[in-house]
Amino acid sequence: MLRCSQPLTGPNRKRCREDEMLLGTVLDEGERGFIIDTRSAQAAKQARMTGGGTEPKSSYPQWKRLHRPLERGRPLQESFIKLVEACNDTSINMDRWLSRLESSRWLSHVKAALSTACLAAQCMDREEASVLVHGAEGTDTTLLVTALAQVILDPSCRTLGGFQGLLEREWIEAGHPFHLRCARSAYSHARLKQEAPLFLLFLDCVWQLSHQFPFSLEFSERLLLTLFDNAYASAYGTFLCNNEKERRESTHSLWAWLNQPGEKKKYLNPLYSHNALVIWPSVEPQSIQLWQGLFFRWIRSSQYLDEAWAEIQRLVEGN
Repeated sequence: MLRCSQPLTGPNRKRCREDEMLLGTVLDEGERGFIIDTRSAQAAKQARMTGGGTEPKSSYPQWKRLHRPLERGRPLQESFIKLVEACNDTSINMDRWLSRLESSRWLSHVKAALSTACLAAQCMDREEASVLVHGAEGTDTTLLVTALAQVILDPSCRTLGGFQGLLEREWIEAGHPFHLRCARSAYSHARLKQEAPLFLLFLDCVWQLSHQFPFSLEFSERLLLTLFDNAYASAYGTFLCNNEKERRESTHSLWAWLNQPGEKKKYLNPLYSHNALVIWPSVEPQSIQLWQGLFFRWIRSSQYLDEAWAEIQRLVEGN
C-alpha cells in the first residue's frame, strides 16, 4: 500500500517521468494495481485548473483508477456540529431525534470511510494487488483510508503498541494538520475554513470495528476517547502543530504517559484474544452504530458501564 498527494498534471496534462517510473517499478510485468482517489471524478477534473489532477491512463497503463469521494472540509465539520447539537438537545422526542441524526449525515460519513477502507483492503487481500491511495494533499482522507485498511488487514495494528505506531506513522509523521483541523470544537461559534474532524472520524470508524469485533482489538474504548480529547486539548505535544517540521519543539509524548504500567492497564480490552484473520466490517445500516460513549458522554453518566468493564477485567484476571 502506498499513499501520496495528487499528481500535478495541471490543465496542460504535464507528465512526471520519475513518478511514472516509480509506480512502474512497484508492479511486475503483467501485474496491475489500483489507484483509489478519495475525490469525486468531477472534483479531480476541476483540480487540473489549479495545477492538480489525476494519473493519465496512457502514462500509468498498469494502474486502474477508482474514485471513492470522501468529505474532508466544511461539510464534515458541519455534520459533526449538527450531530453534537442533536445529542445535547434532551427536549426533543424520538421522531425528531432520529430525523436530526439522519440529517447530520455523520453515520453516512462513517459508512463511506469504512467502505473505502474495505475496498483498499480487498484489493490487497483478495486481488493481491498493490494499492495507491490519494486525495488532494494526501494528508486527510488519504490517511483515513490507509490507516483504517491496515487495522482491518493487520492484526499487529490492532494491538495497543501497534495502534500507537500506526497513528505515529499514518497520521503524525505523515503530516495531518492537527492544528488546522482541530482548532475548534463542535461547540465553537467560529467557522474556520480549514476545520474538519477527520481524525475523529477515524477514531469513530475504529470504534465501529471494536463494536463489531469485541475480541479482536487489544485496546478499549477508553483509549479512543483519550485520543479524541488529546487531539483537541492536550498537555502533551504528540498532536500539536501541522507537521513534523513545526513539531520540533521539545514536548512530552502522550505515548510515554499512556505506556506507563499503571496507566497502560486502563486502556486494555479485557476480552482481547489475538485474531490473525482479516476483520471485514459490515457497513449495512443496522451495523453502523452511533458512538454513544463519545457523543453522549457529557449528558449521560458512564458509571455503570465503567463498573461493568471493571468487573469483566476482574473476572478475566481471576481466570
